[in-house]
Amino acid sequence: MKIAKMLAGLTALAAISLGATVANAAGYPERQITMVVPFAAGGPTDTVARLVAESMSKNLGQQIVVENVGGAGGTLGAGRVASSKPDGYTILLHHIGMATSATLYRKLAYDTLNAFEYVGLVTDVPMTIVARKDMAATDLKGLVEYAKANKDKVTVANAGIGAASHLCGMLFMSSIQTPLVTVPYKGTGPAMTDLLGGQVDIMCDQTTNTTKQIQGGTIKAYAVTSPERLSVLKDLPTVKEAGLPQMEVGIWHGVYAPKGTPKEAIDKLDAALKVALKDQNVAARFAELGTVPSSDADATPAALKAKLESEIARWKPVIEAAGQYAD
Repeated sequence: MKIAKMLAGLTALAAISLGATVANAAGYPERQITMVVPFAAGGPTDTVARLVAESMSKNLGQQIVVENVGGAGGTLGAGRVASSKPDGYTILLHHIGMATSATLYRKLAYDTLNAFEYVGLVTDVPMTIVARKDMAATDLKGLVEYAKANKDKVTVANAGIGAASHLCGMLFMSSIQTPLVTVPYKGTGPAMTDLLGGQVDIMCDQTTNTTKQIQGGTIKAYAVTSPERLSVLKDLPTVKEAGLPQMEVGIWHGVYAPKGTPKEAIDKLDAALKVALKDQNVAARFAELGTVPSSDADATPAALKAKLESEIARWKPVIEAAGQYAD
């Protein structure tokens, strides 16, 4: 009898808790929201996040504050959100590393596909293959020939294991079937600084980080990884035009929430995201960075989930072939 009463009491408490969550979600948001970015401030993903967060804040009527939780290729920040209270007040903006970390890290503290609720895709940022300003090669074919002939000394910089530049660098080496000397840094800034100074030879990074440097002539650019040329870099050929179609790739970004976040909150976040991606200021700033906002069809939970599943499958063999694990 006592056990029956205890179980009944627990059930009642659970019902009250669930009811309170649903009620809170109905009035959501009632306070500030934290958007976790799992990389350093000032980097490409941080730039995207701050533009989107500012616009979403206006639509939601509450401020979205960006918090940078870098480290371990983005898994520390993702793990932080996965273990957060599922009330819609802690969300995550992550890039393609959300998919690749599932293979790069063989002992993740969370289940990538099942630890989150999906909000929607934000943008798909092209990459650029660039090199130090004084690199002798004048086109991508020449750069590949130089890299193959000097594979033991050619250095490829990246912003750390799991960063977009690391993934693109692995894809570059896989595409030319030549291992090169990988130089990881603690963030995009230091990597770019050394490329500008000529301390490293090659880098493959997002247009959000390289466009201004390319336009300023401080680094040498060889190709963009998008299917078509970019209006902001119209003289830069695509990797397909340059003879390396295997390098066609984009660094997509998505917004997530902890598993169990009420549907009412997810729906409001998704609606605010769609409005933000139509914001003229966001579109203009994205264009300056060489990218475009996701469409309404892509800025949905279903589209983001499908993208994550397909990208985990795509990158798994690339990472396993490279044999570069983070743990």
